[in-house]
Amino acid sequence: MTSLLSFEFFPPKTDEQKQQLDATASRLKALKPHYVSVTFGAGGSTLSYTPETVRRLRTEFGLDAAPHLSCMGGTRDEIGHLLKLYEAMGVSRIVALRGDMPSGMAGFGEFRYANELVAFIRERSGDKFHLEVACYPEAHPQAADMQSDLLHFQRKVQAGADGAITQYFFNADAYFRFVDEARAMGITVPITPGIMPIANFMQLKRFSDICGAEIPRWIERRMRGFGDDADAIREFGADAVAKLCRDLLAGGAPGLHFYTLNRAKPTLAVIDRLGL
Repeated sequence: MTSLLSFEFFPPKTDEQKQQLDATASRLKALKPHYVSVTFGAGGSTLSYTPETVRRLRTEFGLDAAPHLSCMGGTRDEIGHLLKLYEAMGVSRIVALRGDMPSGMAGFGEFRYANELVAFIRERSGDKFHLEVACYPEAHPQAADMQSDLLHFQRKVQAGADGAITQYFFNADAYFRFVDEARAMGITVPITPGIMPIANFMQLKRFSDICGAEIPRWIERRMRGFGDDADAIREFGADAVAKLCRDLLAGGAPGLHFYTLNRAKPTLAVIDRLGL
């Protein structure tokens, strides 16, 4: 069952962050994840950090590390260079995303949408990479409506995506409805639910407001009721997310992709409750 697991990390920029990532990777490696992914900073801020982190995770921890590539993070030539670098490193999987517009950026780069990036990767590298893309069970916050968001997802798959990872959510029905609607449109690729462990309520609220993920009212009210009791919030959060994961796997989800935020403890708390 552990082959169903994958974990997302972000590239560390300081020595302290590197130590934290090393400790987290060491603990999560024991679960033998299918792969791990490494995020790509907006506006190319991690053009060097991401490949460096991918290399370290592969060589020092033996993890199958998949870099994120973003439309916002470089020119066609720069991304082409990264593709050659990743191929030389033995990378076999890439997560291709549109990414968020950095503050102060006047407009898009040479790629406007993720389907254009996927098509470019296929044009440059053929089938050398397994390509994952993003999708949104509760709709992308900038989408006009659910149907238009599904059409964007369909274009990414038609451009050559092999699979998809969802934005995190806390309502299993939203995921199952989304998968049903995608299948009705002829989308057959695996759709892996993204899982956000709950460790800090205010941080979760801030992230959710930005990305458009809905925190169910009953979860929010329970967490607010714990006040400053961080231990109670962590225990309740782990129980709630573990139940979500059990429901998803029982309903046929192909795996679980954890947004770790480079911390092992909240993710392990959920996985322990799943009996892995």
